[in-house]
This record gives sequence, structure tokens and C-alpha cells, in this order.
Amino acid sequence: MTERLYLDHAATTPVVPAARAAIADALDLWANPSSPHGEGRAARAALEAARARIADALGWDGEIILTSGASEALAMALSRAKTTRILVGATEHDAVLRAAPDAPRIPVGRNGRIFPAALESALAEAEGPALVAIQSANNETGVLQDVAAIRALVREAGGLLLVDASQSAGKLPLVAADFIAVSAHKLGGPPGIGALLVRDLTTLAPSGGQEKGYRGGTENVPAAAGFAAALSAPRGWIDRAADLRRELEHALVAAGGEVVAAGAERLPTIGAYRMPGVAATAQLVQFDLAGIAVSAGSACSSGTLKPSHVLKAMGLDDRAIGEVIRVSFGPATRREDIHRFLDCWRAIAARARAAA
Repeated sequence: MTERLYLDHAATTPVVPAARAAIADALDLWANPSSPHGEGRAARAALEAARARIADALGWDGEIILTSGASEALAMALSRAKTTRILVGATEHDAVLRAAPDAPRIPVGRNGRIFPAALESALAEAEGPALVAIQSANNETGVLQDVAAIRALVREAGGLLLVDASQSAGKLPLVAADFIAVSAHKLGGPPGIGALLVRDLTTLAPSGGQEKGYRGGTENVPAAAGFAAALSAPRGWIDRAADLRRELEHALVAAGGEVVAAGAERLPTIGAYRMPGVAATAQLVQFDLAGIAVSAGSACSSGTLKPSHVLKAMGLDDRAIGEVIRVSFGPATRREDIHRFLDCWRAIAARARAAA
């Protein structure tokens, strides 16, 4: 049987060995970290050691509120930041759009990047300080926003900036922001844990409970330990991923494929590709039958495909949107994996041409 090839690391990526070991060790610290007895204090010490390692690995000198993942971190900031209005990018993750369904959306260009003039205008219209939510790297296309320029506009208007760094954290240096959401399972840590990085806790309304009064629930020490260990894993593979993606995209274009946002600066590990004339759903089935896992559209919330609001916001028509799949790389992705994917791509395209 042919070994399966996993090219959907932007959805989730395997837990790295160091994280597995850290989780196993921390399971011995089963006490509640908020308990005052010796067992509780030992668990608390391990939790705070993990928090310190996360901060150090990310280069963050502010506060860290551990959460169940990036979705909770985003919802926390969007619902409790001390601002009077919320603005979101048009290509934000569904987790942001669900948490702020009525927020005005800042348009993007064909390259997936926010129009600075549109953001500036929206900020000027806001009554009081606004919270602006922006992805550092888009989860469908890999497009990187100019967060530094966005932050300057937000700061000048007296607002606060929330950056969704779910895809980029642990791969690229963090960008400066008031709030940053990160996720462990996107970078080799366990699922079910993430964090909201907060520059100044006074900008966030507390809710009571644990995490300095900003989140209720018993702290997950094993997951925190795994999160910290995953962040300490070597990241030299990112440069290799950039080389592999360049090779892949050159071959795809030669084979009649199209690269979404080809001219934009993108995260090296994510690419979105259109196979003209072949529905993404049909592509997924055929790739899966060939033992290759890729994705299409936005499946994070329900496990089912739906039209991509990201590609729609970038100006693609409905037919093109329905023909785009996402390929995303991980630490173990090799050149031979790219060649195998390309062989399958060419075969699917050839069958479609023959059928037509």
C-alpha cells in the first residue's frame, strides 16, 4: 500500500516528539495548579515555567493568557477589549467573523492585502477607539499583511490592534500588536491549547476565575508543557519549505494551473492553486484516492466545504473559487513529496481534459 502524503499542515500538523515527551512528563503533575497545597504548587510551578518558555520562544515580553486555542483567544479579545467599535479584515478567519458578525469589513485587493486607505477611512469614522482584527498570514492563501503599516494607522487613530498569528507564530517573528492570538496545534504542539498575548492587561476586561482573572477553568498543565516544547523545536525547515513551494508553483503554472496571489508576499508553508475546469471537490476526492491529503475552501468550522469568503473578497469569480485547493507544508515535507503531488495534479488535469 502506498504511504499517504499529508499536505494539509495549515489545518493541523503532527505533534512533534519533544511535545509528546513534555506532555507525558507533565501528566504526572495531576494536581490543580490553583490549589494551595504542595501538589498544587508543583503543578503551578510547571505551568508558569511553560508560560515563561512560550514567552521566550515567541520573543514576547507582555502578558500571556493561556486558552483552549486561537479561536477562544480571538473571541476573548473581540468581546472584551476596551474599545467602542470593531473593524475586521475581509479575509479574516471564520473564528473572527463569528465572534464579530456585525463588524465592518476592510476590503482587500487582488493580492489579498488590506487597502490602507480603506482602513484609514474606517478608523476615521469610528466613534471612539476601535479594535482592528487582522491576520498576519491568511490561512487559505498564505498572504502576509503589512502589519507594521496597519499598526501605525491604528495607533495614530487611538485604537487597538488584534493580530491573528495562528499560522505564522513559530514560523515567522511575531509582529508588534496589542493582542496576538496563537495556536499550539498549528506549530507541532497539542490541540486544545493556545494563547492570547496581551500587551497591557488594562485594555482587556477581566471575567474572573483563573489566568489572573481573565479566564475560568482548571489550567491544562500537560498541554501548556507540550505547547512550550513545540515552540523550542528547530525551524530551519521553513526555508526549505519556501524552496519547495517555488518549485511546486513553477511546475503548476507550466501544467496550466494558477497560483492565487502569486505576486504577494506569502507565508512559505501555504499555497492556494486553481486547476481550471476541475471542481475543488473533485480534486479532493481524486487526491485522497491517490493517498494525498490537501484541502479546499474553509472547512475549519464544520468539517464541510463551503465557498471561500477569502477568495471572494480577493475578487475571484464563483467558478474560479470552486476550482481552488490549498497545499500546505510541514517539517517533514520533502522534494519527492512535491513531485508525487505534481504527478497526481497532472493526471487529474489530463483526465479532465480527456473527458471534456
